[in-house]
Parts: sequence; structure tokens; C-alpha cells
Amino acid sequence: MSEERLIYLPLGGAGEIGMNCYVYGYGKPGAERLIVVDMGVAFPDMDGTPGVDIILPDIGWLKQNKDRIDGLIITHAHEDHVGAVGHTFEALGVPVYARAFTANIARHKLAEYGIEGKAVKTCSPWPETQKIGPFTVGFLPISHSIPESSGLVIDSPAGRVIHTGDFKLDTQPLVGEAWNPDLWAEVSKGGVKALVCDSTNVFSRNPGRSEVIVGPAVTKLVEGAPRLVVATTFASNVARVKTLAEAGERAGRSICLLGRAMRRMIEAAVETGVLTDFPKVVQVEDAASIPRESLMLIVTGSQGERRAASAQLSRGKFNGIELKEGDLFLFSSKTIPGNEKDVIRIMNALSEKGVDVVDDSMGDYHVSGHANRPDLETMQDVVQPQIVVPMHGEHRHLREHVKISEARNRQGILAVNGMMIDLTGNAPKVAEYIETGRTYLDGTVQIGALDGIVRDRIRMALNGHVVVTVIIDEDDEPLGDPWCDLMGLAEIGRSHVPLVEILEADLGQFMGRAGDKTIRDDDKLEEGLRRIVRQTCLNEIGKKPEVTVVVSRLS
Repeated sequence: MSEERLIYLPLGGAGEIGMNCYVYGYGKPGAERLIVVDMGVAFPDMDGTPGVDIILPDIGWLKQNKDRIDGLIITHAHEDHVGAVGHTFEALGVPVYARAFTANIARHKLAEYGIEGKAVKTCSPWPETQKIGPFTVGFLPISHSIPESSGLVIDSPAGRVIHTGDFKLDTQPLVGEAWNPDLWAEVSKGGVKALVCDSTNVFSRNPGRSEVIVGPAVTKLVEGAPRLVVATTFASNVARVKTLAEAGERAGRSICLLGRAMRRMIEAAVETGVLTDFPKVVQVEDAASIPRESLMLIVTGSQGERRAASAQLSRGKFNGIELKEGDLFLFSSKTIPGNEKDVIRIMNALSEKGVDVVDDSMGDYHVSGHANRPDLETMQDVVQPQIVVPMHGEHRHLREHVKISEARNRQGILAVNGMMIDLTGNAPKVAEYIETGRTYLDGTVQIGALDGIVRDRIRMALNGHVVVTVIIDEDDEPLGDPWCDLMGLAEIGRSHVPLVEILEADLGQFMGRAGDKTIRDDDKLEEGLRRIVRQTCLNEIGKKPEVTVVVSRLS
């Protein structure tokens, strides 16, 4: 039997931004005891995943090996790290470890599935540690755009790994813990085998900026606004929500939070003691009666989400409040790649109302929660790892991060989802490849990305749909001609005759010349009718629609 080994396996978040899920294991090959770090979601788009609610990691490999998993550890409470906890808990059934604020959010996720909160163990920060299987794990405070973010100190018999989680080097984050290089250096003093590190902003060449710089610019903007002020940001960025609220308070405005996620995050921060001095807020039902020049709304929907408060305000009234000409709408956020169309759609809808829209194109009203390139270099210099394993980034981010590591005379290895890395020796190597993918939450059920459901939905959206119905009597004779129902197709084609009439005529001719063998064989009949529909539609309107054939036989 081979010697024991230390492995790292990303199942989500490596080769993409979002849906984070990482596995560490120690033991004999194929029998390692495992811990899982983070269980996040990604969000769908109408182009590639129409109708899907959220996207989850494919945990098929974890389910096959669930008897080997000793715990799930959550680094922080962003949806791309904690959002899938409730959806996957029943399948894995392992205890969840998190710090207080994150644990609060995780318990609410589990409660949605009727799971008791005791499944989540609340942990204190370093130097407290948890013994989880063969690992000893400590939560190492780090600054980010949500409270109580933590890197993880993961000790095994094969050495120490530091998993940064999402982070920035902010010494004045306003809410949550500041970057403490002395603490990280102390933890790294005994030697770090591998630094598994956030790569999101690896292409940003200027040092990251502190949250503290946003306040003065926002205050000046709000104080100069003559009418209603609305600001949107990530609901989870508690420090930014506080900054916005304090700016409104300084300008003499009443503050109202709009959006369930926004209120939930602030409540969690207060309940766990992360936030102790948030400005007083007014209830939504009272906001409409406050003079516009004396009100500031802080709302959800900074990424253009269709059902969030920002989108609803752009379309009309929301909770009795309507935006009017001369109002100010501030996007205090970065638009995540892929969300640009949705955000711009809202901005233009607001502009059509006469609302003045301000975004962060000049860099005054937002700072990133992720470490830029110089900060990543600083992290490496503080930790002094033997190996650097980039994570939390698209392939180009990971590759660039490896180059940075090697330029600083450190070993780097590019590991994407499904690539199991053996960290045991002096040089990391690929141990094996695991099949990975995505699972979709579609309504109330989980479906596989390869099940064909979303593919069929896309094909119907692109090509339209025709339903053909034909009735065959007891003597295997057609009872009248087939008839068609069309969806998503032009009514009139090249012949300037209703498309449905042409289709039904062509189908009737096909039935008239079809032999007895075809009429008796459902498969042959369906194939023939489908072929006629697709060819006729191509000739008439230049489209080959999806076709459903219903053959009803009387008995």
C-alpha cells in the first residue's frame, strides 16, 4: 500500500469566479479522510442557463465518498462560498464549521430546508483550532468585503497549508478585522507547504485601496443632491452599507433599507455583534411619506438582478416609492463580468425617468474586496510558502498567478476544477482527474447540466416550437389531417400564407402518401412528420423549429 498523502482538489471556483468548493484530504491514496472548504453557488444568465434559479457545484464525487468526509468549513458568508450549504447538506450530512457571522447566515440557509441550526458549529478565530479528522483547522482573520472573513490554517501530518479564502490587505476596513501582517507572519513562521490563494484581481497592477476612502466621496455626493437619493451595493458588503447610511445621516436624511437580502445581512451583523453603531433606519411603509429631499434609500440589485429593488424601481413603483426627474441613483459597486447588460438596462430605464445615474467609472465610490497583484505578492512574501496554488479565478487568472509565483522563485501549480493535486512531496503533482461539472436548481428540483433540460430550453428559445397532433383510428387509418400548434414562430412566411396552413397541408400530403408500414409504426410516423415540419419551416421562414409529435391511436 502506498504511503499517505496530502491532496487538494477543487470542485468549483478554480477556472471560474464563483461556485467555490475545495477539498483537502490526508491518508492512503483512495482512502484519505476529507474536509470540504466552502460550498457556494454561481448565478445563471438568460443566454446560457435560461430559467435556472442558481448553479451549484456537482458534488457527485463527494456523495460517492461521503463516508470519508469529516466536515465542511465555510470561510465567509458570500453566496459564492456559502450559498449551496442548504441545497447540499442532506446529500452529505457532515457538520458545518464557521465563525459567528457566517454561521448565522449558514443556519438560515439550512432552516429553509428544515434543518436544525445545531448542524453548524460556531468557531472562534485563531489561535482557537478545530480537530477535524486528521486535520487541525484554525480561522485566520483577514479583511474582505464582508465581515469575519477568514483564511484557514490547515495542519496535517504532511505539513501546513494556508487557504486564504477571499481577501484584501485593508488596514482600515471599517467593519470586520483589519489585515494584520504580523499575525500572518507568526502563523507562517514554522514553514508553510502550500499557500492556496485568491487570484481574482491578479491583473490589477495598483495596490488595493481601503474601504475608508469611500466615505468622504459618497458624503460629498449625497450632500449635494437636491432630491431623493438611492444607492445600491452588494447586500453582503456591510461596511459599504454602513458607509452609505452614515453619508445619508450626515446629510440630514432618513435612511431606509430596501430588499430582503440587505435587511438580512444587517440583522445578522447586529445579532452577532459585528455591527454595533449602524444609523437608525425607517421602515419601508413610512418612507413614502418622508419628503424626497430628506430621504435616502439603500437598495439591493447592484448587479441588475431582475427581481431586486433596483430593477423594480427602474420599472415603476416599489413599496409605494417612485423615482422622479432630478433624483440621484448611485451604483456603489463593481459590475461583475457577465452582468453588464442587465446593469446598463437598469441605468437606461432610470435615465428615461430623468434620474441622474452615477456609477464607479471614476473609482470614487467603490473599492474591491479582492487583493490586487502587488497585494498577492505581499501575501507571498509574508507567508513564504514552498508552493503557491492559485484558486478563485478564471483560467487566465490562475495562469498569471502561477507566473508571478515562479518569478519570485516559488513553485506554482495551475489546478482547475477536477484536478487532484498531491502536495506531499517537495514538488506538487497531479495525482488524478475527477469528473466535475455543474448542477442547476431549476424551480424546486436539482438537475444535471448534461441532462438536456436547459439545452432543450435554449433550442426552443432559439428556434421556436411546433406541436403536431395526428389521430389514427382502430383500422390504422388517419382520422382527418394532422394539425399544428406554433409557438415562437412567424405567422406568415415567404408564400404570404399563414405558416400553420402550409404546414398542415404538407403534413396532410405526407399522411396521404405514407404506406401502411409507416402508419402502424409510431417512430417512423413521428420522424416523417418531424422532418416535414422542419423542412417546410426552413423553406418558409428560414428556421428549423423544435417539433413535438403526438400520435393518438383509438382502440
